[in-house]
Amino acid sequence: MTVGALPRQRINRLAGSAVLAAGLASSTASAQQAALVTDLSDHLISITSSFSGTDLLLFGAVDGGPGDIVVVVRGPELPVVMRRKDRVAGIWVNRVSEEFQGVPAYYAMGSNRVLRDIASDTLLARLQIGLDNLRFEPKEDLSDAERKIFSDAIVRAKLREGLYRLEIAKVNFLGDKLFRTRIQFPANVPVGNYIVQVYLIRDGRVVGAQTTPLFIKKFGIERAIFDFAHNQPIIYGIAAVILALLAGWAAGVIFRRP
Repeated sequence: MTVGALPRQRINRLAGSAVLAAGLASSTASAQQAALVTDLSDHLISITSSFSGTDLLLFGAVDGGPGDIVVVVRGPELPVVMRRKDRVAGIWVNRVSEEFQGVPAYYAMGSNRVLRDIASDTLLARLQIGLDNLRFEPKEDLSDAERKIFSDAIVRAKLREGLYRLEIAKVNFLGDKLFRTRIQFPANVPVGNYIVQVYLIRDGRVVGAQTTPLFIKKFGIERAIFDFAHNQPIIYGIAAVILALLAGWAAGVIFRRP
């Protein structure tokens, strides 16, 4: 009877230890998640005929001691075709084209300090923080040199359009725990689903992270035209050509010299 009770006691102790360990692990994970809390002033940006760009306020709080905040805003991810020109018989022509998947149409960053003072190059590359660390996946196999050429070309094109921001927005701390920053969106920002990623970094390690969704949509007559163009592209193209012809004919009649 005593011999049979010992194993059960050990089993009970082991079970209790396992429950305690699971509880500690859960508490540790919850503590890490609770170390960073963020939100946006608005989760929906409405694009109408008078839209000329906007700013969103990102705010939050940290717990567990001082740390650095890094903010990354990206999306929507779309395929992009890049073409490389070569000189043929004295004329520049498109010779090579490559398609890349999952290219963010918009990309911006924010931090309270210089990035190189916050984290190592390895960590920044792993989290794709910084324009130099963005990874674009080609549809076909490319060498590292070719991928670098096309990736740099994508970044340059997005910078010219104002959809990639080279400057880093300033994250301001209000005291030891509260912080805030503003995210700027240009007038030509694409519609779609975005994500706002906020990282809390201490001693070169990520100790907290939070991802918040953001939606940019067209409303009003712009929404109706957008849906019509995407749902009925052939009819939309024919209607656009007819309207252009009518506009040209009307301009010719109005401005015709006697």
